[in-house]
Amino acid sequence: MVRTVRTTSTATALAAVLAAAALGLAPHQAQAAPATTTATASEASSELRFHDIPGSGGITLKGNVFTPAGAGTGTTYPLIVLPTSWGMPQIEYIAQAKKLADSGYVVVSYTSRGFWLSGGEIETAGPADTADVSAVIDWALANTPADAAHIGLGGVSYGAGISLLASASDPRIKAVVALSGWADLIESIYSGRTQHLQAAALLGGAGFLTGRPGPELRQILGDFLGSKLDREPQMIEWGKKRSAAEKVDAINANGAAIMLGNAWGDTIFPPNQYAKFFEKLTGPKRLEFRPGDHATAEATGLLGLPNDTWTNAHRWFDRYLKGAANGIDAEAPVQIKPRSDGGYEGYADWKSVGGGGAEKVMLSDSEHLFTGIDSGANGGVVMLSNLLDQIAQAPPVASIPLLPRAFAAVWQSPRYEEERRIRGTVALHTTVTPSKSDGTFVAYLYDVGPLGIGKLISNAPYTFHGKQAGHPFGVDLELFSTAYDVPAGHRLAVVVDTVDPLYIEHNPTGGQLTFSSPRTDPSYVSVPLREQ
Repeated sequence: MVRTVRTTSTATALAAVLAAAALGLAPHQAQAAPATTTATASEASSELRFHDIPGSGGITLKGNVFTPAGAGTGTTYPLIVLPTSWGMPQIEYIAQAKKLADSGYVVVSYTSRGFWLSGGEIETAGPADTADVSAVIDWALANTPADAAHIGLGGVSYGAGISLLASASDPRIKAVVALSGWADLIESIYSGRTQHLQAAALLGGAGFLTGRPGPELRQILGDFLGSKLDREPQMIEWGKKRSAAEKVDAINANGAAIMLGNAWGDTIFPPNQYAKFFEKLTGPKRLEFRPGDHATAEATGLLGLPNDTWTNAHRWFDRYLKGAANGIDAEAPVQIKPRSDGGYEGYADWKSVGGGGAEKVMLSDSEHLFTGIDSGANGGVVMLSNLLDQIAQAPPVASIPLLPRAFAAVWQSPRYEEERRIRGTVALHTTVTPSKSDGTFVAYLYDVGPLGIGKLISNAPYTFHGKQAGHPFGVDLELFSTAYDVPAGHRLAVVVDTVDPLYIEHNPTGGQLTFSSPRTDPSYVSVPLREQ
């Protein structure tokens, strides 16, 4: 079945999306809702059609196609394929797809398998999902005026992860834009060998609400949230198969131009794993980090509003699919926007982001705490806290002097006479002595003002198993990467506690942790700074 809609402006496409959302329409109803509009002679109009597209393994994918105005026999256009985000229907990209089509692209978007009205079950970016990408490309080349020599792929979140994986398996893909996605699934939701509870629960709940999780996903999700540690090898292997970082050699061999974008506060796919993956890419590449949480940096663009992320995504496609001399390849490949009012900063590579050297905050005092009680220091709420930081520069806060020292270890730097511009990945090095063989702790870095109120700069969890009680062991933990300016007159505080609603903790009843700083191996937090 094919439905055809003539669109004359972004507002038309956006109206269809908003009307469908407001009316609570299902995807198939949303497809039927827009009326055909007629373009005047002076208006260039792209054509929108809804299609059933054959996926891999005989399933049907629900998709839509935008073709440029006036597309005729014998004329071909660069092709862009956009797999949808987790839980989203095919109308997700309709505003951006129209803009791309109006600038001369064939754009095919489709609902990822297992979700809404697309066939199959949710495979979580497994082999069937990457095969779907190739099947959609095959279909587009056979049924649209798409140019086989100029094929791009992109998406947000789940669509980003699928796009990166597909670029490893299909050499026809010449350019990728992967926004708010993952390159390493393990380091995203199991960093520090700690389950990211809210992130996994949110994804799992959305999957069951909007789609049909396959048996493998059901098993993995149950094992993960149920802390079935005997199944950890299987969970890790499952995650590796779905991680572009494990396929970077194939991606480099295929040579696609890769643009990565993410938010500093992404509570589902934290930025560290993207930065590490970026450094391993050898082809044309770009990395952008901005304030916000998961997919919030791209959200206004999905509504057709002006948006830096999508503007650069279009420029990236134009450069590497059309050969446009727009200068994006001449810009510094790492572009970051600090969590302040400042503009973008450009760097030659990720290593240069902290080019001003690292300042060490020594953790010289021994600290002892009881586990299993939330001290009040925490990383906030998934999808919400860092959105507030993006909009109002209001990250999670804690009164550092009032944190109960029985449940929180606290170290503070002297007050700084000059501003400290933190850039990159803060690293904790310490020695831990547990009273039990298992345990979890979370490290936080705060910007503390004159009244003792700490604004969260970064955090990260760490879990251990099978340690010998009463015997110290060393810990090296990277906090989530960030760009944050600490005002003059403030100080830094390092806080460690053992409970955070973002994560699953593994602290036995009655557990205690001691953090020490041996003379032969001092404890510290290394804070990377921007070069003055």
